[in-house]
Amino acid sequence: MKKRVLATLISAMMLTAALAGCGASAGTPAPAPASDATEEAAPATEEAAPVEEAAASEGAAGDVTIWYYWETAGHQEALDHIIQEFNGQQDQVKVQAKYVPFADFKKQLSVGASAGELPDIVILDNPDHASYAAMGIFADITDKFDVSTYYPGPVNSCTLDGRLYGVPFGSNDLVLFYNEDMLKDAGCEVPTTWDELLDVATKTTKGNVYGFAHCALQNEEGTFNFLPWVWSTGQTSYEINSEGGIKALEFEKSLVDAGAFPKEAINWTQGDTMNQFISGNLAMMINGTWQIPTMRSEVPDMHWNVAPIPQDKQQASGLGGENYAVIAGGNEDGAIEFLKYATSKDTCLYMMDHMGYISSDSTIAKDQFQGDPVYQVFVDEMQYANARGPLPEWPDISDAISLAFNKVITGDSDPASAAAEAQTTIDSILGK
Repeated sequence: MKKRVLATLISAMMLTAALAGCGASAGTPAPAPASDATEEAAPATEEAAPVEEAAASEGAAGDVTIWYYWETAGHQEALDHIIQEFNGQQDQVKVQAKYVPFADFKKQLSVGASAGELPDIVILDNPDHASYAAMGIFADITDKFDVSTYYPGPVNSCTLDGRLYGVPFGSNDLVLFYNEDMLKDAGCEVPTTWDELLDVATKTTKGNVYGFAHCALQNEEGTFNFLPWVWSTGQTSYEINSEGGIKALEFEKSLVDAGAFPKEAINWTQGDTMNQFISGNLAMMINGTWQIPTMRSEVPDMHWNVAPIPQDKQQASGLGGENYAVIAGGNEDGAIEFLKYATSKDTCLYMMDHMGYISSDSTIAKDQFQGDPVYQVFVDEMQYANARGPLPEWPDISDAISLAFNKVITGDSDPASAAAEAQTTIDSILGK
Protein backbone atom coordinates (compact mmCIF):
# COMPACT_ATOMS: atom_id res chain seq x y z
CA MET A 1 0.00 0.00 0.00
CA LYS A 2 1.47 3.29 -1.05
CA LYS A 3 1.48 6.36 1.17
CA ARG A 4 -1.58 8.53 0.52
CA VAL A 5 -0.31 11.61 -1.27
CA LEU A 6 -3.51 13.67 -1.69
CA ALA A 7 -6.43 14.64 0.44
CA THR A 8 -9.62 12.87 -0.57
CA LEU A 9 -11.28 16.15 -1.55
CA ILE A 10 -8.50 17.16 -3.95
CA SER A 11 -8.44 13.71 -5.50
CA ALA A 12 -12.19 13.78 -6.01
CA MET A 13 -11.85 17.11 -7.82
CA MET A 14 -9.12 15.69 -10.03
CA LEU A 15 -11.24 12.63 -10.81
CA THR A 16 -14.10 14.85 -11.96
CA ALA A 17 -11.80 16.66 -14.38
CA ALA A 18 -10.32 13.39 -15.62
CA LEU A 19 -13.71 11.85 -16.28
CA ALA A 20 -14.74 14.93 -18.25
CA GLY A 21 -11.68 14.49 -20.43
CA CYS A 22 -12.06 10.83 -21.25
CA GLY A 23 -12.65 10.36 -24.96
CA ALA A 24 -14.31 7.67 -26.99
CA SER A 25 -12.93 4.19 -26.72
CA ALA A 26 -10.19 3.14 -29.08
CA GLY A 27 -11.14 1.49 -32.33
CA THR A 28 -9.00 -1.56 -31.62
CA PRO A 29 -8.88 -3.74 -28.51
CA ALA A 30 -6.37 -2.72 -25.88
CA PRO A 31 -3.30 -4.93 -25.76
CA ALA A 32 -2.62 -7.16 -22.82
CA PRO A 33 -0.58 -5.47 -20.10
CA ALA A 34 3.16 -5.77 -20.44
CA SER A 35 3.35 -6.21 -16.70
CA ASP A 36 5.11 -8.98 -14.88
CA ALA A 37 8.21 -8.17 -16.86
CA THR A 38 10.14 -9.97 -14.16
CA GLU A 39 8.19 -13.16 -14.72
CA GLU A 40 8.06 -13.35 -18.50
CA ALA A 41 10.95 -11.86 -20.43
CA ALA A 42 10.35 -9.75 -23.48
CA PRO A 43 12.21 -11.18 -26.46
CA ALA A 44 15.72 -9.81 -26.78
CA THR A 45 16.76 -8.51 -30.16
CA GLU A 46 20.04 -8.48 -31.98
CA GLU A 47 19.96 -4.69 -31.85
CA ALA A 48 19.97 -4.62 -28.07
CA ALA A 49 22.42 -2.13 -26.66
CA PRO A 50 25.43 -3.30 -24.65
CA VAL A 51 24.36 -4.06 -21.12
CA GLU A 52 25.22 -1.38 -18.60
CA GLU A 53 25.63 -2.93 -15.18
CA ALA A 54 23.09 -1.76 -12.62
CA ALA A 55 24.10 -1.57 -9.01
CA ALA A 56 21.55 -0.38 -6.49
CA SER A 57 22.70 2.46 -4.27
CA GLU A 58 22.72 2.06 -0.55
CA GLY A 59 19.16 2.47 0.72
CA ALA A 60 17.53 1.56 -2.59
CA ALA A 61 15.58 -1.68 -2.23
CA GLY A 62 12.15 -3.22 -2.62
CA ASP A 63 9.57 -3.42 -5.39
CA VAL A 64 9.00 -0.70 -7.97
CA THR A 65 5.89 -0.60 -10.16
CA ILE A 66 5.65 1.45 -13.35
CA TRP A 67 2.44 2.56 -15.06
CA TYR A 68 2.47 3.42 -18.77
CA TYR A 69 -0.12 3.80 -21.55
CA TRP A 70 1.75 2.72 -24.70
CA GLU A 71 -0.48 0.49 -26.80
CA THR A 72 2.16 -0.52 -29.35
CA ALA A 73 3.58 -3.98 -28.73
CA GLY A 74 7.09 -2.87 -29.68
CA HIS A 75 7.03 -0.16 -27.03
CA GLN A 76 5.91 -2.62 -24.39
CA GLU A 77 8.57 -5.13 -25.37
CA ALA A 78 11.32 -2.50 -25.28
CA LEU A 79 10.30 -1.42 -21.77
CA ASP A 80 10.07 -5.02 -20.60
CA HIS A 81 13.51 -5.69 -22.08
CA ILE A 82 15.29 -3.01 -20.06
CA ILE A 83 13.34 -3.98 -16.94
CA GLN A 84 14.53 -7.56 -17.39
CA GLU A 85 18.12 -6.37 -17.72
CA PHE A 86 17.88 -4.15 -14.65
CA ASN A 87 16.29 -6.86 -12.52
CA GLY A 88 18.85 -9.41 -13.66
CA GLN A 89 21.87 -7.32 -12.70
CA GLN A 90 21.06 -6.67 -9.05
CA ASP A 91 18.79 -8.21 -6.44
CA GLN A 92 17.83 -5.23 -4.30
CA VAL A 93 15.24 -3.48 -6.48
CA LYS A 94 12.64 -5.44 -8.45
CA VAL A 95 10.74 -3.56 -11.17
CA GLN A 96 7.52 -4.53 -12.95
CA ALA A 97 5.31 -2.62 -15.40
CA LYS A 98 1.56 -2.27 -15.86
CA TYR A 99 -0.32 -1.07 -18.95
CA VAL A 100 -3.13 1.46 -18.33
CA PRO A 101 -5.08 2.63 -21.42
CA PHE A 102 -4.42 6.26 -22.38
CA ALA A 103 -8.11 7.19 -22.06
CA ASP A 104 -8.16 5.83 -18.48
CA PHE A 105 -4.73 7.02 -17.36
CA LYS A 106 -5.78 10.25 -15.63
CA LYS A 107 -8.76 8.55 -14.00
CA GLN A 108 -6.58 5.72 -12.67
CA LEU A 109 -4.06 8.20 -11.23
CA SER A 110 -6.83 10.15 -9.53
CA VAL A 111 -8.55 7.05 -8.15
CA GLY A 112 -5.20 5.69 -6.99
CA ALA A 113 -4.37 8.95 -5.24
CA SER A 114 -7.66 8.95 -3.40
CA ALA A 115 -7.30 5.31 -2.35
CA GLY A 116 -3.60 5.55 -1.53
CA GLU A 117 -2.80 2.96 -4.19
CA LEU A 118 -0.36 4.32 -6.70
CA PRO A 119 2.65 2.95 -8.56
CA ASP A 120 6.18 4.16 -7.86
CA ILE A 121 6.83 5.56 -11.36
CA VAL A 122 4.50 6.77 -14.08
CA ILE A 123 5.39 7.41 -17.72
CA LEU A 124 2.98 10.12 -18.77
CA ASP A 125 2.29 12.63 -21.52
CA ASN A 126 4.37 15.72 -20.82
CA PRO A 127 1.51 18.28 -20.96
CA ASP A 128 -0.13 16.54 -18.00
CA HIS A 129 2.98 16.71 -15.83
CA ALA A 130 2.48 20.17 -14.35
CA SER A 131 -1.07 19.55 -13.15
CA TYR A 132 -0.11 16.47 -11.15
CA ALA A 133 3.06 18.09 -9.81
CA ALA A 134 0.97 21.04 -8.60
CA MET A 135 -1.34 18.68 -6.72
CA GLY A 136 1.45 16.93 -4.86
CA ILE A 137 1.38 13.54 -6.55
CA PHE A 138 4.98 13.64 -7.79
CA ALA A 139 8.13 13.66 -5.71
CA ASP A 140 10.55 16.60 -5.83
CA ILE A 141 13.75 15.06 -7.24
CA THR A 142 15.67 18.31 -7.81
CA ASP A 143 18.70 17.18 -5.82
CA LYS A 144 18.43 13.51 -6.79
CA PHE A 145 18.71 13.57 -10.59
CA ASP A 146 20.95 15.53 -12.96
CA VAL A 147 19.25 16.93 -16.07
CA SER A 148 21.92 19.50 -16.93
CA THR A 149 22.56 17.94 -20.38
CA TYR A 150 18.85 17.72 -21.33
CA TYR A 151 17.08 20.01 -23.78
CA PRO A 152 15.38 22.94 -21.98
CA GLY A 153 11.89 22.33 -23.39
CA PRO A 154 11.43 18.78 -22.08
CA VAL A 155 12.98 19.75 -18.73
CA ASN A 156 10.56 22.68 -18.43
CA SER A 157 7.66 20.26 -18.76
CA CYS A 158 8.92 18.49 -15.61
CA THR A 159 9.56 21.69 -13.67
CA LEU A 160 7.22 23.63 -11.40
CA ASP A 161 8.22 26.72 -9.41
CA GLY A 162 11.88 26.01 -10.10
CA ARG A 163 11.77 22.47 -8.74
CA LEU A 164 12.21 19.24 -10.73
CA TYR A 165 9.32 16.76 -10.49
CA GLY A 166 10.33 14.29 -13.17
CA VAL A 167 12.78 13.23 -15.87
CA PRO A 168 12.08 13.61 -19.61
CA PHE A 169 11.79 10.19 -21.23
CA GLY A 170 11.98 11.18 -24.88
CA SER A 171 10.66 13.73 -27.36
CA ASN A 172 8.78 13.45 -30.64
CA ASP A 173 6.78 15.50 -33.08
CA LEU A 174 4.19 15.12 -35.83
CA VAL A 175 4.52 15.10 -39.62
CA LEU A 176 2.52 14.00 -42.66
CA PHE A 177 2.78 10.33 -43.66
CA TYR A 178 1.74 9.53 -47.23
CA ASN A 179 1.32 6.45 -49.41
CA GLU A 180 3.54 7.10 -52.43
CA ASP A 181 1.65 4.69 -54.70
CA MET A 182 -1.76 6.18 -53.90
CA LEU A 183 -0.61 9.72 -54.58
CA LYS A 184 1.07 8.65 -57.80
CA ASP A 185 -2.03 6.80 -59.02
CA ALA A 186 -4.12 9.91 -58.37
CA GLY A 187 -1.62 12.09 -60.22
CA CYS A 188 -0.85 14.11 -57.09
CA GLU A 189 2.24 15.67 -55.59
CA VAL A 190 2.90 15.75 -51.85
CA PRO A 191 0.76 18.60 -50.44
CA THR A 192 2.47 21.54 -48.73
CA THR A 193 -0.53 23.84 -48.08
CA TRP A 194 -4.05 23.38 -46.70
CA ASP A 195 -5.61 23.87 -50.12
CA GLU A 196 -3.29 21.27 -51.62
CA LEU A 197 -4.02 18.83 -48.79
CA LEU A 198 -7.76 19.15 -49.33
CA ASP A 199 -7.29 18.62 -53.07
CA VAL A 200 -5.02 15.58 -52.71
CA ALA A 201 -7.17 14.08 -49.94
CA THR A 202 -10.26 14.40 -52.14
CA LYS A 203 -8.58 12.88 -55.20
CA THR A 204 -7.18 9.91 -53.24
CA THR A 205 -10.54 9.12 -51.60
CA LYS A 206 -11.81 6.10 -53.52
CA GLY A 207 -14.03 3.21 -52.47
CA ASN A 208 -13.05 2.20 -48.95
CA VAL A 209 -9.98 4.45 -48.95
CA TYR A 210 -10.08 7.86 -47.28
CA GLY A 211 -7.63 10.51 -48.40
CA PHE A 212 -6.57 11.77 -44.98
CA ALA A 213 -7.06 11.36 -41.25
CA HIS A 214 -5.54 12.00 -37.87
CA CYS A 215 -6.43 10.86 -34.38
CA ALA A 216 -9.42 12.97 -33.32
CA LEU A 217 -10.23 11.49 -29.93
CA GLN A 218 -11.82 13.81 -27.40
CA ASN A 219 -8.78 13.78 -25.14
CA GLU A 220 -5.18 15.00 -25.10
CA GLU A 221 -4.20 12.59 -27.86
CA GLY A 222 -6.72 14.23 -30.16
CA THR A 223 -5.76 17.76 -29.09
CA PHE A 224 -2.14 16.97 -29.90
CA ASN A 225 -3.09 16.15 -33.48
CA PHE A 226 -5.46 19.09 -33.97
CA LEU A 227 -3.43 22.00 -32.60
CA PRO A 228 -0.91 22.20 -35.50
CA TRP A 229 -3.79 23.59 -37.60
CA VAL A 230 -4.33 26.38 -35.06
CA TRP A 231 -0.63 27.15 -34.71
CA SER A 232 -0.20 27.21 -38.47
CA THR A 233 -2.61 30.17 -38.63
CA GLY A 234 -0.41 32.08 -36.19
CA GLN A 235 -2.76 31.69 -33.20
CA THR A 236 -1.88 30.17 -29.84
CA SER A 237 -3.53 27.26 -28.05
CA TYR A 238 -5.54 29.75 -25.98
CA GLU A 239 -7.01 31.65 -28.95
CA ILE A 240 -9.58 29.27 -30.41
CA ASN A 241 -12.29 31.88 -30.89
CA SER A 242 -10.11 33.90 -33.24
CA GLU A 243 -9.83 34.25 -36.99
CA GLY A 244 -7.16 31.54 -37.06
CA GLY A 245 -8.86 29.23 -34.56
CA ILE A 246 -12.15 29.30 -36.43
CA LYS A 247 -10.28 28.83 -39.72
CA ALA A 248 -8.62 25.68 -38.32
CA LEU A 249 -12.02 24.25 -37.34
CA GLU A 250 -13.44 25.20 -40.74
CA PHE A 251 -10.59 23.34 -42.42
CA GLU A 252 -11.41 20.20 -40.46
CA LYS A 253 -15.03 20.59 -41.53
CA SER A 254 -14.05 21.01 -45.19
CA LEU A 255 -12.16 17.71 -45.12
CA VAL A 256 -15.14 15.91 -43.57
CA ASP A 257 -17.64 17.55 -45.92
CA ALA A 258 -15.53 16.47 -48.91
CA GLY A 259 -15.78 12.86 -47.72
CA ALA A 260 -11.99 12.72 -47.47
CA PHE A 261 -11.78 12.57 -43.65
CA PRO A 262 -13.64 9.76 -41.82
CA LYS A 263 -15.88 10.78 -38.94
CA GLU A 264 -14.83 7.49 -37.33
CA ALA A 265 -11.49 9.16 -36.53
CA ILE A 266 -13.12 10.52 -33.36
CA ASN A 267 -12.71 6.94 -32.09
CA TRP A 268 -9.19 6.36 -33.43
CA THR A 269 -6.06 6.51 -31.35
CA GLN A 270 -2.82 7.37 -33.11
CA GLY A 271 -2.13 3.64 -33.19
CA ASP A 272 -5.51 2.97 -34.80
CA THR A 273 -4.79 5.65 -37.40
CA MET A 274 -1.47 4.01 -38.22
CA ASN A 275 -3.20 0.64 -38.57
CA GLN A 276 -5.67 2.13 -41.03
CA PHE A 277 -2.77 3.58 -43.02
CA ILE A 278 -0.72 0.39 -43.21
CA SER A 279 -3.89 -1.58 -44.07
CA GLY A 280 -4.37 0.59 -47.16
CA ASN A 281 -7.46 2.39 -45.88
CA LEU A 282 -5.80 5.83 -45.73
CA ALA A 283 -3.71 7.66 -48.31
CA MET A 284 -2.30 10.18 -45.81
CA MET A 285 -2.24 10.70 -42.06
CA ILE A 286 -0.67 12.83 -39.37
CA ASN A 287 1.33 10.75 -36.95
CA GLY A 288 4.51 10.67 -34.94
CA THR A 289 8.08 9.50 -34.77
CA TRP A 290 7.23 6.53 -32.59
CA GLN A 291 5.31 4.77 -35.39
CA ILE A 292 8.35 4.31 -37.63
CA PRO A 293 9.75 1.11 -36.04
CA THR A 294 6.36 -0.62 -36.22
CA MET A 295 5.73 0.41 -39.82
CA ARG A 296 9.17 -0.68 -40.98
CA SER A 297 8.67 -4.02 -39.26
CA GLU A 298 5.07 -4.76 -40.25
CA VAL A 299 4.94 -3.40 -43.81
CA PRO A 300 8.53 -3.49 -45.13
CA ASP A 301 7.36 -3.53 -48.76
CA MET A 302 4.96 -0.62 -48.48
CA HIS A 303 5.98 2.55 -50.33
CA TRP A 304 5.49 5.39 -47.87
CA ASN A 305 7.29 8.54 -46.89
CA VAL A 306 6.95 11.60 -44.69
CA ALA A 307 6.85 15.36 -45.12
CA PRO A 308 6.11 18.46 -43.01
CA ILE A 309 2.46 19.01 -42.12
CA PRO A 310 0.82 21.16 -44.83
CA GLN A 311 0.60 24.74 -43.64
CA ASP A 312 -1.64 27.79 -43.69
CA LYS A 313 0.49 30.85 -42.84
CA GLN A 314 3.43 29.09 -41.22
CA GLN A 315 4.90 25.67 -40.59
CA ALA A 316 3.84 24.03 -37.36
CA SER A 317 4.00 20.71 -35.55
CA GLY A 318 3.30 19.46 -32.06
CA LEU A 319 5.99 18.74 -29.50
CA GLY A 320 5.21 15.45 -27.87
CA GLY A 321 6.88 12.98 -25.68
CA GLU A 322 6.68 11.41 -22.29
CA ASN A 323 8.24 12.01 -18.91
CA TYR A 324 9.11 9.74 -16.05
CA ALA A 325 7.68 10.87 -12.71
CA VAL A 326 8.39 9.41 -9.29
CA ILE A 327 5.36 9.12 -7.02
CA ALA A 328 5.69 10.96 -3.71
CA GLY A 329 5.46 8.59 -0.78
CA GLY A 330 6.20 5.49 -2.81
CA ASN A 331 9.51 3.68 -3.16
CA GLU A 332 11.31 6.87 -4.20
CA ASP A 333 14.86 5.53 -3.73
CA GLY A 334 14.16 2.40 -5.76
CA ALA A 335 12.44 4.44 -8.47
CA ILE A 336 15.39 6.85 -8.77
CA GLU A 337 17.77 3.90 -9.03
CA PHE A 338 15.85 2.45 -11.96
CA LEU A 339 15.64 5.84 -13.69
CA LYS A 340 19.39 6.28 -13.51
CA TYR A 341 19.74 2.97 -15.32
CA ALA A 342 16.94 3.63 -17.83
CA THR A 343 18.43 7.01 -18.82
CA SER A 344 22.03 5.86 -19.12
CA LYS A 345 23.35 6.26 -22.67
CA ASP A 346 23.21 2.70 -24.03
CA THR A 347 19.89 1.88 -22.40
CA CYS A 348 18.36 5.18 -23.49
CA LEU A 349 19.53 4.69 -27.09
CA TYR A 350 18.02 1.21 -27.08
CA MET A 351 14.65 2.59 -25.97
CA MET A 352 14.75 5.55 -28.37
CA ASP A 353 15.74 3.41 -31.36
CA HIS A 354 13.09 0.77 -30.70
CA MET A 355 10.34 3.27 -29.97
CA GLY A 356 11.09 6.00 -32.50
CA TYR A 357 11.70 8.80 -30.02
CA ILE A 358 14.28 11.57 -30.01
CA SER A 359 16.31 11.50 -26.81
CA SER A 360 15.66 14.45 -24.51
CA ASP A 361 19.31 14.27 -23.44
CA SER A 362 21.21 16.39 -25.97
CA THR A 363 24.42 14.40 -25.51
CA ILE A 364 22.59 11.21 -26.50
CA ALA A 365 20.44 12.72 -29.25
CA LYS A 366 23.47 13.69 -31.31
CA ASP A 367 24.23 10.00 -31.89
CA GLN A 368 20.76 9.20 -33.27
CA PHE A 369 19.39 9.01 -36.80
CA GLN A 370 22.58 9.57 -38.74
CA GLY A 371 21.92 8.86 -42.43
CA ASP A 372 18.18 8.15 -41.99
CA PRO A 373 16.16 10.57 -44.21
CA VAL A 374 12.79 9.64 -42.69
CA TYR A 375 13.84 10.39 -39.13
CA GLN A 376 15.66 13.49 -40.34
CA VAL A 377 12.33 15.03 -41.38
CA PHE A 378 11.16 14.70 -37.77
CA VAL A 379 14.41 16.13 -36.43
CA ASP A 380 14.15 19.11 -38.80
CA GLU A 381 10.52 19.65 -37.79
CA MET A 382 11.46 19.95 -34.11
CA GLN A 383 12.25 23.64 -34.69
CA TYR A 384 8.58 24.20 -35.58
CA ALA A 385 7.13 21.98 -32.85
CA ASN A 386 5.08 23.82 -30.23
CA ALA A 387 4.57 22.63 -26.68
CA ARG A 388 1.14 22.28 -25.09
CA GLY A 389 1.20 24.20 -21.84
CA PRO A 390 2.99 23.55 -19.62
CA LEU A 391 0.68 24.84 -16.92
CA PRO A 392 -1.32 23.04 -14.23
CA GLU A 393 -4.64 23.91 -15.90
CA TRP A 394 -3.68 22.53 -19.32
CA PRO A 395 -5.77 19.29 -19.08
CA ASP A 396 -8.97 21.34 -18.72
CA ILE A 397 -7.99 23.64 -21.59
CA SER A 398 -7.23 20.59 -23.72
CA ASP A 399 -10.66 19.19 -22.91
CA ALA A 400 -12.30 22.37 -24.23
CA ILE A 401 -10.29 22.26 -27.45
CA SER A 402 -10.92 18.57 -28.13
CA LEU A 403 -14.64 19.02 -27.47
CA ALA A 404 -14.71 21.81 -30.06
CA PHE A 405 -13.19 19.85 -32.93
CA ASN A 406 -15.19 16.74 -32.04
CA LYS A 407 -18.42 18.71 -32.34
CA VAL A 408 -17.32 20.10 -35.69
CA ILE A 409 -16.30 16.71 -37.09
CA THR A 410 -19.56 15.05 -36.03
CA GLY A 411 -21.66 17.97 -37.22
CA ASP A 412 -23.01 18.74 -33.74
CA SER A 413 -21.78 22.33 -34.00
CA ASP A 414 -20.58 24.79 -36.61
CA PRO A 415 -16.96 26.03 -36.33
CA ALA A 416 -17.82 29.52 -35.04
CA SER A 417 -20.14 28.24 -32.29
CA ALA A 418 -17.69 25.51 -31.25
CA ALA A 419 -14.86 28.05 -31.09
CA ALA A 420 -16.91 30.46 -28.98
CA GLU A 421 -17.90 27.71 -26.54
CA ALA A 422 -14.28 26.54 -26.19
CA GLN A 423 -13.05 30.10 -25.67
CA THR A 424 -15.54 30.73 -22.88
CA THR A 425 -14.19 27.69 -21.04
CA ILE A 426 -10.55 28.59 -21.70
CA ASP A 427 -11.03 32.20 -20.51
CA SER A 428 -12.72 31.04 -17.32
CA ILE A 429 -9.85 28.66 -16.60
CA LEU A 430 -7.28 31.40 -17.18
CA GLY A 431 -9.26 33.85 -15.07
CA LYS A 432 -10.03 36.26 -17.90
